[in-house]
Amino acid sequence: MHQPELETLSPDRLQGLQLERLEQTIERIRAQNPDYAARIGGPARIRSLDDLRSFGFLTKEDLRQAYPFALTCAPRESFVRIQTSSGTTGTPVLNAYTRDDVAQWSEIMARCLATAGVTSDDVFQIMPSFGLFNGGFGFHFGASAIGAMIIPIGAGRTELQLRLMQELGTTAIGAIASYPLRLMEVAQAQGLDFARDTKLRIGIFGAELWSDEMRARIEAGMNIRAYDIIGMTETGGVGLGIDCPARAGTHVWQDHYLLEILDPKTQEPLPDGERGEMVITTLTRQGLPLVRFRTGDFNAILSRDKCACGRTHLRVDRLTGRIDDMVKVKGVNFYPKQIESILLKHPGVGNDYRIILTRERGKDECQIVVEVQPGYRDLDQELRSDIYERLGFHANVQTVAIGSLERPMGKALRIIDRRTH
Repeated sequence: MHQPELETLSPDRLQGLQLERLEQTIERIRAQNPDYAARIGGPARIRSLDDLRSFGFLTKEDLRQAYPFALTCAPRESFVRIQTSSGTTGTPVLNAYTRDDVAQWSEIMARCLATAGVTSDDVFQIMPSFGLFNGGFGFHFGASAIGAMIIPIGAGRTELQLRLMQELGTTAIGAIASYPLRLMEVAQAQGLDFARDTKLRIGIFGAELWSDEMRARIEAGMNIRAYDIIGMTETGGVGLGIDCPARAGTHVWQDHYLLEILDPKTQEPLPDGERGEMVITTLTRQGLPLVRFRTGDFNAILSRDKCACGRTHLRVDRLTGRIDDMVKVKGVNFYPKQIESILLKHPGVGNDYRIILTRERGKDECQIVVEVQPGYRDLDQELRSDIYERLGFHANVQTVAIGSLERPMGKALRIIDRRTH
C-alpha cells in the first residue's frame, strides 16, 4: 500500500474524516464563491454526513456554463495548471488546479498504482496523451510519487511503443482501455510475444468502458494482470478509484470523495447493491470543489466491508455505462458494453466491432459489423441468436476479416447512430 494508515481506516475514523473535510469544503465554497454557494444551498451548519442530501446538484452542463472560472474557489494566482475534459463538443469542462490539488492528484494516483502492484522498481510506460486530457499527467504524477522509472511516450506510435517496451524493459503500462488491443494486433504482425520478448506484468486501463471479456483477452494476449482505473476531469482527474488483486470491486478513496448512488429519476438514495447514478462530492479539492456532482455514470456499491486486500474503502461495481450511452432499439434498452460481452465470448471473434443504428420506414434497425479470425466467417447466425437470447431484439450481424474496420485515433469507436431524432 502507498498509505497503509489511510487506506485501512476504520469505518468510524473514515466517516469522521469525511465529515470534517465536508465541512471544510462547504466553508471554502461559501468564503471564496458566494454565487456557487447560493446555487447549491444547504444548511447553515453541517452536523452529519446525512446533511449532504440537503444540498443541490451540479451537472456537467453547469460546469460547461461556468467556463472558465465561474465555479472556482481559490484565488486565480494560486492556479498552477488546468485540465479539460476529453470527448466533448462545444464548451469544454475546465478544472483549475492549485499546488495542493496537484499533490492530492499525485496521492490518489500513487495509491491506485500501488494497489495494482507498481513499485519503485518498475519501469512505467505512459500511453495516454499529455495535453489537456488528464490521463497522461495523472499517470505521470502517480508514478513519480512512487519513484518508478517513467517512459512518457504518450499516445499513438504503436511500433515505437512496442520497441521501447522491449529495449527499456517496461514492466507496467497505463493506457486507455482499447489501446492494448492495438498493441496486441501490431505485436502479432511483428511476431512479438509479450511473455517471451518483454518484462511486462501490469496494465492499468481506463477512460473507456470495457468488459470482463475484454480484460480476459488482454491479460491472455499480453501476459499481464490488468486493472480498471476510474476518474474524470471534473473530480480532479483519473484516480478516483481502482480495482485490486481481489477482483471484488473498485475501491473509491473515501477520504477524498463522498460517493452516493441515487435513483436517476427521483434523486433518492438507493440501497447498496442497487444500480443507479453515481454522484460525487470532492472533499479535498481547492480549485474546483464539487458538491453532489451528477456524473451520469451507472454503478452500484458492492461492499463497505474490509476487502481481502486489507483496504477498508468502499467498493463499487465496474461501470456499466452512462445514462446518455444507453441505446434503445425495437423497444429494448441496452449498453454497447453488453454487446461487447456477448461478442467476445465467442472463439474466433476479433477485438473490433461497430454497432450501426439506422431508421427505415419508421423502424429502428441495428447492424453489428464484427471482425473475425480466418475460418470463422460462418458465425453470423450464431451471434444473431446469442444477441436475441440475451438482449431480446434481432440484430443484423455481419462478420468481416480482421483489419477491415478503421482504427480511429484515441478512444475506440463502437457505435454509429444514423437515426434521425
